[in-house]
Amino acid sequence: MSSNDGPYYKTNLYKVDANAMPGAAAQTWTDASAGLAYLKIVGQYMTTPGVIVHEFGHAMHYSEKNWIDQTRTGAWWEPIANFIADLYIATPTCASAKRAYNLPDGDSLIELKKVIGDSFQVLVDGTSGSGNYYQSWPFLSYLQSNPDSYSGLGDATLLNMIRKYRLNSDETPLHSLERLLSGVTVQKVVGRYWAHMAFVDIGHAKAQSMFNAQRNSLNYANVDSNGNGKYTVKSARAPRYMGANIVPLKVTGGNVDVSVTGSGGAYTATLVVKGQDGKVRYTDVVNGKANVSVASGEEVMFVIANTPPLVLYDPFKIPADLNRGLSYSIQLTGATV
Repeated sequence: MSSNDGPYYKTNLYKVDANAMPGAAAQTWTDASAGLAYLKIVGQYMTTPGVIVHEFGHAMHYSEKNWIDQTRTGAWWEPIANFIADLYIATPTCASAKRAYNLPDGDSLIELKKVIGDSFQVLVDGTSGSGNYYQSWPFLSYLQSNPDSYSGLGDATLLNMIRKYRLNSDETPLHSLERLLSGVTVQKVVGRYWAHMAFVDIGHAKAQSMFNAQRNSLNYANVDSNGNGKYTVKSARAPRYMGANIVPLKVTGGNVDVSVTGSGGAYTATLVVKGQDGKVRYTDVVNGKANVSVASGEEVMFVIANTPPLVLYDPFKIPADLNRGLSYSIQLTGATV
């Protein structure tokens, strides 16, 4: 027998009246003895993918068990559900099934004003009223698409992060991700994810299209000018634990040089260049310095992520030291901000 031979279980969906769940479109309920979930959906949302597939994402997550009753994985349930919903709605993953039942595609669920506009926040931040955990799912898209071909990443990354979680350890999902990787660190992966978010080059065509339409409205006010090509990060927007700053540059010459001076933690920084053909290339900042040649019409962004050693933390109760941003300055030649 193979692992696909069953047994199989159906997921029960119950249509309910709106007054049965005030303020909610749907909820995932669970049967702990069976280890399975069932969904309650308000009638008007029974065919709304952003609702029903989101909840089904919770049901899939619950069936895997390993992250249940673990405090430090708690805030990851919502990005996982949104990732699965977006995967169904806006990527080719379920295209053949949708065609077979005449179901439509839709736009990506990506919320760029939060993901990019507040990129300085902790990678997954569950703070009530200001956090990003519902919007942080593009990190999972990057891990799945694996545009940098890192060993250990790909289609099964999320599933493996759950299945290879150290049981009852209350570690964070990033600790589990660390065990999947070979030849690259979590810090490098997070830094490169943010570099790819400079142009939303994460293997997601609809998300990138939305970025191209919205980019001029996004908040990139991350640094202040000190004159003579030097810029210092705004203290309120200094990148926190596994967060980042994305800084568009105005190219003034055929070469762009950057020198980085950081204090208060480790960082991963990148110069990102987008050609007129849409292709994007990435140059690591090594020992505080990087240089790129820039052709006419090419765009350049500087990206810096706060990538210290992994920390055990609860995203719903982020300690002050993780919310203390990375202090840094940059010296530019061949470009301004």
